[in-house]
Amino acid sequence: MTSHVTSPIVVVTGANGLVGSHVVAALVEGGATVRAVVRRVGTAPTAPGVEEHVGDFTEPSFAATVVAGADTLVTTVHPLGGDRETQRRIGLDGTLVIAEAAVSAGLPLVVHVSTAAVYDRSPGVGDISEDSDLVSDEAPDYDVVKRDIDAALGRLEGTTRVLLRPPAILGPGRSSVWNTVHPASVDRSESRRRAIAEQTFAWVHIDDLAAIAADLATGAIAVGDDASVGPVAGACTPVDVASGPATWRDYLGAVTEALGVEPTWDDKPAWTGQIRADRARGWGWTPKVSLEDALGELKAGL
Repeated sequence: MTSHVTSPIVVVTGANGLVGSHVVAALVEGGATVRAVVRRVGTAPTAPGVEEHVGDFTEPSFAATVVAGADTLVTTVHPLGGDRETQRRIGLDGTLVIAEAAVSAGLPLVVHVSTAAVYDRSPGVGDISEDSDLVSDEAPDYDVVKRDIDAALGRLEGTTRVLLRPPAILGPGRSSVWNTVHPASVDRSESRRRAIAEQTFAWVHIDDLAAIAADLATGAIAVGDDASVGPVAGACTPVDVASGPATWRDYLGAVTEALGVEPTWDDKPAWTGQIRADRARGWGWTPKVSLEDALGELKAGL
């Protein structure tokens, strides 16, 4: 199952973001040369083997230039705070611009960081896997646009595509939604302290997500013809990347304890299934960060 590419050249969009910067670090550790794509000079991670490329990956000419001669493209950018039009323009249209440039340049692999939010997680749905039902058009903008990006990449031909689908990503950082942004809103707003205690809080730590992205990009997870052991050559293979069970009582309880405020637990129907990461584990991925350690890191940061 395992075959390593010698010093691969990997293009990473959003290299200064939470996911992108950790993917860059994991790639460097794996011996890759990284083309770190950012919009502002001096914002890419600095490490041996990292080349900063400043530009707009949604522009075809820049996209073509930055992927030329590379081995793998890893896309991590999505404008979380934007309206649906902005999310589609940057997240969907922009991702397709650079993915299509990668195909034209002959890159054999494109890895896209999607999300488990593409799945319907209504009360009573049960466990989720890669063949589970996706959200409808009535779902929140983020979920719908990410669903549509996955579908568009699924239609793209000429390269092997992998859709990484993480749930809530835990890990410190100024832009970290679950370690920084959401806790700040919990601190400010009493309404953000309400949750259904036993509702599933599906999660993965950023280090574990970055690890599988880097293993794919460097060839440590080999492409083949069986999705149970690796991405299918020439196809688009989704893979759920989730750690162990947790509930909102675990997550929000840790946040409110650290902030010194009280949570309010609602008694309503909720999704209580799990996101099964059997496929990722079949590819050799094993999450290393425990829930205890992830929540301890969260509380220490607050």
